[in-house]
Amino acid sequence: MNYNFSVNIDKKQRVDMYLSALFTDISRSYIQKLIDTGCVQVNGHKVKKNLKIDPKSEISIVEIITSTEILPEDIPLDIVYEDENICVINKNAQINVHPTPWVEGKKGTLVNALLYHCREKLPVISWEQRPGIVHRLDKDTTGVILTAKNDIYMKDIAAKIKNREVKKYYIAIVTGVLTQDKFTINSEIGRHPTDRTKMTLQNPVNPKSAVTHGEVLWYIDETYTVIKIDLETWRTHQIRVHLAGIGYPIIGDSVYGNPKANKRAATLYQVHRQMLHALEFHIDLYGTKKCFRAELKPDMSSMIPDNIEM
Repeated sequence: MNYNFSVNIDKKQRVDMYLSALFTDISRSYIQKLIDTGCVQVNGHKVKKNLKIDPKSEISIVEIITSTEILPEDIPLDIVYEDENICVINKNAQINVHPTPWVEGKKGTLVNALLYHCREKLPVISWEQRPGIVHRLDKDTTGVILTAKNDIYMKDIAAKIKNREVKKYYIAIVTGVLTQDKFTINSEIGRHPTDRTKMTLQNPVNPKSAVTHGEVLWYIDETYTVIKIDLETWRTHQIRVHLAGIGYPIIGDSVYGNPKANKRAATLYQVHRQMLHALEFHIDLYGTKKCFRAELKPDMSSMIPDNIEM
């Protein structure tokens, strides 16, 4: 794969930090490997990873390789719907959606499970091996994820997502009592300037507009709020960062959450991961509107009465 583009920044940045902020689904260590092996050029020259690029520099990525084979694994899948073109899964917590470039990152993922389930026949999109994957969820986020089983639907679904022709709804349980029945958060999100594993609202690298709508559904012990989230944009960690940014972090979130509140939730409710669940995925397929719904996992459903309408 070859990529050529102009840099659009206000001030000098390290080339590895710029690229890892630009390609948010690729690890910074993988970006650095590409630079070290000469796959990245700036203004026609091979560079070192700590080179500071200027605004309007020209970058070429001349080759991106993932060499280690991804193998099928017999990992149980909670399947919501399946036909000859797609497979809709209610993802469990503690499982990555797609592999990372290194050997140890190519095991125990949703891709490994899908390769086993689909007899190794899945389409690939982009420059890394992510068979069938057209969108993702964080490792500790549960819920509905739509995967494609052939090239036609891989491209069709990816295009609909890119053109914002789909809708996703989430359920989150946050620390604090949010008194607004409905709210909208509209702010830019980008990579943290010093910690590339995090996203931030404060002085982000390569910021992008992000809009999150929320509706309060229930209160738990006058301490936590159950919220239904309607995403207008899809940015990395968007819900987690936005809710933390307004002072209502998701309980169990080890990155953006409140440590004291997380410890209390773990003691009282056995919360051991971020309480965020992808509830519904709406998309036009086969000439009709489809809604795929994934019911809450037990660790979340046990905290919410059955009569609460979602």
